[in-house]
Amino acid sequence: MKLSWVQIFRLGLVQMALGAIVVLTTSTLNRLMIVELALPALVPGLLVGLHYAIQLSRPGWGFKSDAGGNRTFWIIMGMAILALGAFLAAVAVWLIPQAATLGLILSVLAYILIGVGVGAGGTSLLALMATATAPTRRAAAATIVWLMMIFGIAVTAGIVGSMLDPYTPALLLRIVGSVCALALLVTLLAVWGIERSVHAEQEPEKTPFINGLKEVWAEREARNFTLFVFLSMTAYFMQELILEPYAGLVFGFTPGQSTSLSGAQNGGVFIGMLLVGIAATGLKWGALRTWVMAGCLGSCVALLAIASLGTIGPGAPLTAAVVALGFFNGMFAVAAIGSMMALAGAGRARREGTRMGLWGAAQAIAAGFGGLTGAALVDVFRMTSLTTSQSFGLVFVFEAALFIAAAFMAAQVMERGMTPRALVPGE
Repeated sequence: MKLSWVQIFRLGLVQMALGAIVVLTTSTLNRLMIVELALPALVPGLLVGLHYAIQLSRPGWGFKSDAGGNRTFWIIMGMAILALGAFLAAVAVWLIPQAATLGLILSVLAYILIGVGVGAGGTSLLALMATATAPTRRAAAATIVWLMMIFGIAVTAGIVGSMLDPYTPALLLRIVGSVCALALLVTLLAVWGIERSVHAEQEPEKTPFINGLKEVWAEREARNFTLFVFLSMTAYFMQELILEPYAGLVFGFTPGQSTSLSGAQNGGVFIGMLLVGIAATGLKWGALRTWVMAGCLGSCVALLAIASLGTIGPGAPLTAAVVALGFFNGMFAVAAIGSMMALAGAGRARREGTRMGLWGAAQAIAAGFGGLTGAALVDVFRMTSLTTSQSFGLVFVFEAALFIAAAFMAAQVMERGMTPRALVPGE
């Protein structure tokens, strides 16, 4: 028995809960460190980069799933560790003004836990979906789950943004604690009983992990797609740690307003994903590669607009440009996700979890590298004679150039025959 659409939706609730927690750590807490605590952008950049570096363990978690481990256990455990890490990260923001060294040490511990939680829970969830979903439903299931994650991110950012002003550390702790507790409860209810009720094709795997990973890396399609994921995700995440500080320092946004801006951006991502899903499944327009390239090039234009608005400052239509960026990000992301799920079941059998782990690790490396690079470049530029808006703007322009490179790479790596039919719900 395979996953039903209701069960796929339930698993999507887990991804939604995961996104709700992560957005607080990568956007809200990041902005507070840079603007309210006046820390260099490199500090939260290193912390977020650390949590992505920890996710290099994703292939290992995926291999454990392939080996017949209890995926439900790893999903719940991962979410619990993630929730604990996020709350400790909020405690660290409260502690830094009083005891900077102790607060930073706690931050390091917190972001290590966040990386472990996302790696264990997120990879095990995707491995369960890749093996327990009927082949004709895999890409559609992935699209649904990612849409739900983006929806969770957008809604959480919007609600938290409206509740966070006027900002106080005590209010931050109450909000983050509530979000983490609710996310863990949703996860427990969502996954309960699903794994026992489906046939997840989890035959025992006796091949050593390193050998299994080498076998996947030897597959040309898997290897090329890994490189594409790294480049495109580097471009995608380069603005993650600097967009909210940019809004606060250049446009005068409050903590609540900048958090809401993140929600608006992810709302754009949701709309972009939904539009491509409808066009691909209902109207059967274009190939996945075309949607990826269009999304990358559109993201480039939006980033150039965001950079140019810095010369205007407060009053400029920053939110509209950020929503456009999210929209085009969503376009390319959903097509790439459809390709990923289709390729996960290709090649050597019983390697779905390892492939998803490999691509997840590539995404994690790119996210950490992109976010850290963006934050570091802003700090470097701000130490020169450039203005604050020019310093941020140069980074956005560089990110736009990476999206152009990603579009060209998609043209080379993604197959012409990979059409949106892969996204059509089957059975």
